[in-house]
Parts: sequence; C-alpha cells; structure tokens
Amino acid sequence: MSPTTASVRVRTPATSANLGPGFDTLGLALSLHDEVEVTATFGGPEAPVEVTVDGEGAGSVPLDERHLVVRSLRAAFADLGEQPSALRLSCRNALPHGRGLGSSAAAIVGGVVAARALSGITEHDDALAPADRLEGHPDNVAACLLGGLTVAWRGDDGAARATRVDVHPDVVPVVCVPSFEVSTEKARGLLPDSVPHADAAANAGRAALLVHALGRRPDLLLDATSDRLHQHYREPAMPPTFALVTALRAEGLAAVVSGAGPTVLVLATGDETGRVGALAEGWDVRALQVDTRGAVVESATV
Repeated sequence: MSPTTASVRVRTPATSANLGPGFDTLGLALSLHDEVEVTATFGGPEAPVEVTVDGEGAGSVPLDERHLVVRSLRAAFADLGEQPSALRLSCRNALPHGRGLGSSAAAIVGGVVAARALSGITEHDDALAPADRLEGHPDNVAACLLGGLTVAWRGDDGAARATRVDVHPDVVPVVCVPSFEVSTEKARGLLPDSVPHADAAANAGRAALLVHALGRRPDLLLDATSDRLHQHYREPAMPPTFALVTALRAEGLAAVVSGAGPTVLVLATGDETGRVGALAEGWDVRALQVDTRGAVVESATV
C-alpha cells in the first residue's frame, strides 16, 4: 500500500479553571487562542517528528517527541489503534505559558482533536477521556473542548464527564497577566491533604451559586466567587496575585486566581472593565469574551 498523507488545522481557546470556589470542577473558555497544524503520513518510512513553534513558548519548548502536542497526538493515535510514520507539527501560540490560562490544556486538546480529525472523527463526544488522562484533571480540558462555562466531574466509575452552560451576555472576563510564571505543580503542592468541613460546605454553596450567577444573575458574582478551599493556601507562591485579588474584591469586583495562577481573572460586567485596568497598573490587562465554540477543526484534508 502506498503512503497516504493527511493534514488538519485545529484552534483551541484559553481557559480559566476553578473560578474561585469551583476547584477542579468549573472552567471557562476565553477568546484567546492557540492553533496547531498537523500533517501526518501513514504507511511510509519512519521519520523523525518535525516541530515549529511561533509566538508563546518559541525558543523554550522542546521541538521533538517531548512536545506536549506531539505526546498528545501519539496518545490519541494509540487509542485509535494507529500511528503515523511521519508527523509534521506547526504551532502558533497566543496563550502565555505558566500563567494559569490553560496552555497545557490547549496543547493537549489540540493534539487529541487533531489526531481524531486525521482519523476521520470530527465530533468531540469521546475526546474528554484521553484529554483528561493526559492533563490529570478535567476542568480545563472540558472547557477547552466544549467552550462556554463547563462543569466537570468524575462518575462513580472514575471516568471524567462534563456539561456546558451558557454564560450571561453581560459577563466580560478580564484577565490580568503578570510577567512572572508559577508552575501548576508548585501551586498544587501547597494544598493541604484535608480541609475543614465548614470550608468545604461553604465552597459547595458558592460553587452552586456561581453557576447560577454566570448564567442568569451576574449581580451575584462577587458573593459567588468567594473561596475558602484552595486560593489562600497558594498565596506564598504568588504574593502579588493575592494582593491584586484582595484590592479588586475590596472594590466590589469579582476577582479570583485563574487556575493555579498567577493570572487574576475578573468576572466583570458593564463599565467594570475600566476599573480593573485602573487598579491593575503594571499588569497586562485584557478584556476578553467567553469563547462559545471550544476546540474547532478549522480545516482538514484527509
């Protein structure tokens, strides 16, 4: 059989996980995107992978089999029972790395969706499981796949599941991105093995309220984003982040740590976006939109 070559281009959004009280459960897709273009050859001679990166991560991420998109492609192809003999990957990255905006989730979802598209599968119905397995928790990958606000959980069988919720049109996500990075591993390492029952109960109520506030009652967002479960434990890793969250919340703005940090996310409404910029002087402040599409196969030649 002669070799066959196929190509696909996939766009994946930034995501903010937790959103305050929804630790490892809630995620929000944002209008900032990475794009991967993958060309795969099947049935030909084995060849080393080729990787190019433009934008964020250029010059710092590996350009071989260690690249996260490549690892995700390989894992997804293994699930599908086939591996290409040659892979060429081009990444155009806008998501800052190590800032709590889901860059690893975007890479993983991009690889998984691309591999499936190259195998003729365009639906995302079964894509959450391999993405979750690679990421280790489903909140970011669920939002990246599905778009909008997502609630992710594990069934009694341990499998990741997620559902999508529409966000009220008045909600404007504003991210305040610092110049420094914090690794997810370092931030997670600061969390205790157990928390007081009262804190867990408080967060359960606020997380439920947050889904309602984002969908129907943005006026409740300040109360709904209160957290007692994880954010304050991470303060030693990113004091400027917590100082900004405290200052913004004191002004009535629904500010939280984005994912594992150190970016600050503000769930703003109306004219609040200008107030965020005034209080976050020295930060890279960007008013974004909620991405409602999630991962998108922009083109495919299969």
